[in-house]
Amino acid sequence: MGIYLNPGNEAFQESVNSKIYVDKTGLLAFTNSVIETEDKFICVSRPRRFGKSMAVKMLAAYYDRTCDSHALFDGLKIAETEEYEKRMNHSDVICLDISWFRVNAGKAELVVPMLQDAVIREVRERYPDCIAPDEKSLPVALAEVNEQTGARFVIIIDEWDCLFREDKMDKKSQENYIELLRGLFKGGPAQRFISLAYLTGILPIKKYGTQSALNNFKEYTMVRPKVLAEYVGFTEPEVQKLCERYGMDFEETRRWYDGYCFSGVSSVYSPNSVVEAMNNREFGNYWTETETYEDLKTYIEMDFDGLKRSILTMLGGGKCRVNTRRFQNDLTEINSRDDVLTLLVHLGYLAYDPEKAEVFIPNQEVADEFENAIEDGNWAEIAATLHDSEELLQATLAGDAETVAQKIDEAHIANASVLAYHNELSLSCVITIAYYSARRHYQLIREFPSGKGFTDIAFIPHRHSDYPAMLVELKWDQDADGAIAQIKERKYTGALKEYAKTGRLLMVGISYDKKDKVHHCVIKRSEQIS
Repeated sequence: MGIYLNPGNEAFQESVNSKIYVDKTGLLAFTNSVIETEDKFICVSRPRRFGKSMAVKMLAAYYDRTCDSHALFDGLKIAETEEYEKRMNHSDVICLDISWFRVNAGKAELVVPMLQDAVIREVRERYPDCIAPDEKSLPVALAEVNEQTGARFVIIIDEWDCLFREDKMDKKSQENYIELLRGLFKGGPAQRFISLAYLTGILPIKKYGTQSALNNFKEYTMVRPKVLAEYVGFTEPEVQKLCERYGMDFEETRRWYDGYCFSGVSSVYSPNSVVEAMNNREFGNYWTETETYEDLKTYIEMDFDGLKRSILTMLGGGKCRVNTRRFQNDLTEINSRDDVLTLLVHLGYLAYDPEKAEVFIPNQEVADEFENAIEDGNWAEIAATLHDSEELLQATLAGDAETVAQKIDEAHIANASVLAYHNELSLSCVITIAYYSARRHYQLIREFPSGKGFTDIAFIPHRHSDYPAMLVELKWDQDADGAIAQIKERKYTGALKEYAKTGRLLMVGISYDKKDKVHHCVIKRSEQIS
């Protein structure tokens, strides 16, 4: 057993021993299906805290030929598959963490030589007399071992993109590193000495023009995880079981940590945050414990046409169309609004709807990060709107229509430089931003079906909340009383009917007079309806 060559199964043993372990060994069934085939080159990109290193430890423990991992895997999902015994502990495994090499090398330019020297030393110990004494190229060394012994390797690389994130401007070191990867994974010799390659990191493989630097790899990203979608994070059934086990409210867990959706898997949760919430028996923002919002602040403040408007739209609960195909997977080549939004998907700050090609803020935890970034950045007027949103909500609940109209006027003025005010849609966007803090107590739904027709914005209280429901009707250049009349004409169904019966339904009519450039508001309670 070595540090890099055949590192054993102790790291994965610790994961399985943890208080919370969710069985993701189905991933091994996938890698078993592609090992020693033309599809054996895999790159999986995920945000921080989404289980990348856990997968690395699992793969190493399963394939490493120098240990017996039956006790670890016999009770897990992979044990139910036909290939389980055939592949278990039958390979030489090279497992590398590029961030570890970066820290210990001291300089980016030293990473590649340090890595090659360290791995060649261990391979030479296992296969003496196969490698030339002065050989310094790892790809050549592995090719020599393969030629003389027939040995093939499973190569697993964690934080593969470290140099592209930590040393963004050091193009020479990046090029040397890419050349090493090309030597390891491309060409005839690589086809022979590699049985499986598994790279994982935050960014997908860098593009040069429209081509990947390693175009023989199959990529599984936050934009297109494809058949690996269920391994991005925790699925809904997995989270439901944890909530039952720890006595935590499932709906609240969903509000805080759900929101990522993919083709075939409609609901994926942030795994680290779910684990922290269960262990601590407390909902909250665990994102900030593992990552600063400085990166988010940097990217959302970039001066690209339409970017601020998109951020505001999503803060208001909306979605924005995006073209994800142009991003070069390079932090120094961000050239448009779409590049920024695509990067935020890869970083986990935005979720991506593949069917509609739209991005959105997935949950309360991430929304808190956007709020932190905005309040600490160059968004002074908008930050003030967010800060005042709790006062606006309390004025609404108190039936203070005059204060509500005044606060919405202020929100309109604060956002005027970003959001053009032309119709009810733009009015709706300002309203949802103005009521930003209401998301802690409500689910905001646009175009909510309420009996006959649709209400512009419905505020549905979260479970166990004492807050009343609210229906907000918007009118552009019309009377606010007309909005209330329109709400009254509708017949309530489901939960809204119960709120109305008990007097716990607020009707809020908001209008904008484009001539006087002021808002008007009328608020009625359900018990006031005849």
